[in-house]
Amino acid sequence: MTQLRLVIVDDELPARDRLRELLEDCRKELPHVIVGEAANGVEGLQTVTSAQADVVFVDIHMPEMSGIEFARHLQVLERPPAVIFVTAHDQYAIKAFELNAVDYLTKPVRQARLLAALKKAAIGVRFARGVLESIDYNPRRHFSVAERGRVVLVPVSDVIYLRAELKYVTLRTRAGEHLVEESLSQVEQEFGGMFVRIHRNCLVARRLIRGFERGDETEGDAGWSVILEGIEERLPVSRRQWAQVKSYAK
Repeated sequence: MTQLRLVIVDDELPARDRLRELLEDCRKELPHVIVGEAANGVEGLQTVTSAQADVVFVDIHMPEMSGIEFARHLQVLERPPAVIFVTAHDQYAIKAFELNAVDYLTKPVRQARLLAALKKAAIGVRFARGVLESIDYNPRRHFSVAERGRVVLVPVSDVIYLRAELKYVTLRTRAGEHLVEESLSQVEQEFGGMFVRIHRNCLVARRLIRGFERGDETEGDAGWSVILEGIEERLPVSRRQWAQVKSYAK
């Protein structure tokens, strides 16, 4: 039997040590190798992709990036690993996981339950994309992009605008552009007041609006373009959005 490649992500060293010991006791029944550990979600994403993990155990409550956000970022990979969440008796999370058939372990982790979760992951059980968004209503701190088999994180605070083009959305920062598999409607709903829609195909960072520039009125456009801090590019405002958008100028 091929050994499963495992990664443990938890900000508490004793918790990682405990899980490692329990996994060692499961080795005879289910061969595996621990290929990496990480103390936070950002390090965890790097570890999971570089080690080509099959299964990752992740604590839900970690600083900087929750375990659920971490798992959401993994979903941009072509073949994301199975994710088994670990939680310290978070009743809300447990109920949500059970409703959505997401596997979890409660602390203190028990060997029998651990082995059952690992066997489930070994046969290829994965949760459907979109499930995690329904479990966690907190907005992410990062967008994620799959590039060359790894996950690239783009801080939400760095985003100037998102523009839909064909089947992709272009995410623009001062450093450059990325293509993300997001819908503008999803972004608008998740991040609330951070972005404002200026056109059916474009959201801009509200805090970066500095004014408007008059141009030629075209079909569907109001004849105004938005001026955003950090870029020279001017983005057209639609007639439908103009009344709302013009109030955000500083």
